Amino acid sequence: MEWLREFLKPELIWFLIGLLLLLAEFMIPGLIVFFFGVGAWIVAVCCLLTDVTLNVQLLIFIISSVLLLVLLRSWVKGIFTGHVTARQNLQEELSEFIGERAIVTQTITPKLAGKVELHGTNWVAEADVEIVEGTAVEVVAKKNITFKVKPV
Repeated sequence: MEWLREFLKPELIWFLIGLLLLLAEFMIPGLIVFFFGVGAWIVAVCCLLTDVTLNVQLLIFIISSVLLLVLLRSWVKGIFTGHVTARQNLQEELSEFIGERAIVTQTITPKLAGKVELHGTNWVAEADVEIVEGTAVEVVAKKNITFKVKPV
């Protein structure tokens, strides 16, 4: 029975609760449960250093967990997800290929997209007229990864 008494020490219980909460963070997205796990570890350290009542333990757990969550969540989330330092200019990307010349590698019809080769890469292409394989075309628009082309 003595081993059970050793196992039921508050610092060990709070440490295990913290460990379970930190492991639960891997299954529950959002980086919230993590701070409650750290709060449980703070209570475990307090119990290890001094004798505190259950009410004080719960109070320390709640206050420390909520304070850590409010003060550190955005900073810790930035560490794991990365901070955005620059935004991509989508207008530049869209106009990057407009006016470029390409070669049709798969016949393009108004109802069925074909393929063109531009800078050594094959791209899906659409056109308003039929364009046969081997024809030189000009890119007039880009929608996602599909080029709109016209014969040169």
